[in-house]
Amino acid sequence: MMADHARIERLLKTARGQIDGILRMVEDDRYCIDVSTQLMATQSLLARINADVLKAHVEGCVRRAVETGDEAEKAAKLAEIETVIEKLAR
Repeated sequence: MMADHARIERLLKTARGQIDGILRMVEDDRYCIDVSTQLMATQSLLARINADVLKAHVEGCVRRAVETGDEAEKAAKLAEIETVIEKLAR
């Protein structure tokens, strides 16, 4: 399974728009809590996008590696996932 590129692009453009809006808020010296709220909303959106990309990776690339039976490829894909999980846990 490939990530839904159109959906990912649309969500990333939404996040970019949110960041542009946050930048304007900072430039306009808006209330800190309002800026923080918008930052958290953007972080949440980016986390959802990342989850979609990772799900597509597991359902596509990792599944193919497992189905081929290539032990080196399986080990490499699992190591990639482990690295991502470690980064997410930080």
